[in-house]
Amino acid sequence: MSKTAFIFPGQGAQYVGMGKDFYEAFEEARQVFACAERVSGLPIRELCFEENEKLNITEYTQIAMFTTEAAILACAKAKGLSADVCAGLSLGEYGAILESQAMSLEDLMHVIRKRGIYMQNAYPEGGAMTAVLGMDAEQIEKICEETEGIVSIANYNCPGQIVITGEADAVNRASERLKEAGAKRCVPLKVSGPFHSALLEEAGKQLGAELQGRTIQNPQIHYVSNVTAKYVTDAGEIKGLCEKQVSMSVRWQQCVEAMLADGVDRFLEIGPGKTLSGFMKKISPNTKVWNIQTVADLEQVLTELGEEKC
Repeated sequence: MSKTAFIFPGQGAQYVGMGKDFYEAFEEARQVFACAERVSGLPIRELCFEENEKLNITEYTQIAMFTTEAAILACAKAKGLSADVCAGLSLGEYGAILESQAMSLEDLMHVIRKRGIYMQNAYPEGGAMTAVLGMDAEQIEKICEETEGIVSIANYNCPGQIVITGEADAVNRASERLKEAGAKRCVPLKVSGPFHSALLEEAGKQLGAELQGRTIQNPQIHYVSNVTAKYVTDAGEIKGLCEKQVSMSVRWQQCVEAMLADGVDRFLEIGPGKTLSGFMKKISPNTKVWNIQTVADLEQVLTELGEEKC
């Protein structure tokens, strides 16, 4: 029997205009954007739809990305699409938590607004992230461990693409050693902090305190944690995993492999860009994956899956 996973992209996939056609076409999307603006006090529609300098600043990116993903998800569900399991990369994991029904949309808006602020302010300068291409994880882990300073793996994205993070000098030293050891390329990322590194532990603790006051329930749809690459089934796990996720490696490849092992044979990427679809081609080239970032994409998916057309 076929199994479907909803997967949600993380920070970095944002672009001006994301979600606008859903907002114009669906009342469900308008309600999500209204919730985001009410909770955050920010002009989320302006952030997402109009040219501005804030969209790529973490404090604003995270709430804008989550709002867009939640809006698209609401529209997809209104048209009859449903998931058996779900997962998300870094920030995208909150889309999975929403789909799992473990937390309400409003509570998640509060949490993500604070998450963006905490991560933005945790290590405002001196941090860096670099994508390492064409080298296996074990070699990268070893070189990071041997490099002076704080540097570690941030993301296990897919075979041949791993991201390292930490103090800028340490990341640069590790990058040089990785190239000497055979990495095809080391590409510095345009980010505002050393995300998913030990340098963000304090931000994680702040996030944990924010989650303390929120209602968390057992997931109705199981989702895969970035931290453990295992299904989350118990509400008691969620706060701790969200706290750890800020400063620990995102095991995206392992998350996908866990879903594949569970019999998932089709994936719907819900949100801006096609990052996760690209990773899927390297993790499991023969697995079917669709991306829904526009109304036209949703129509195409509904047609291909035999659902009622939009």
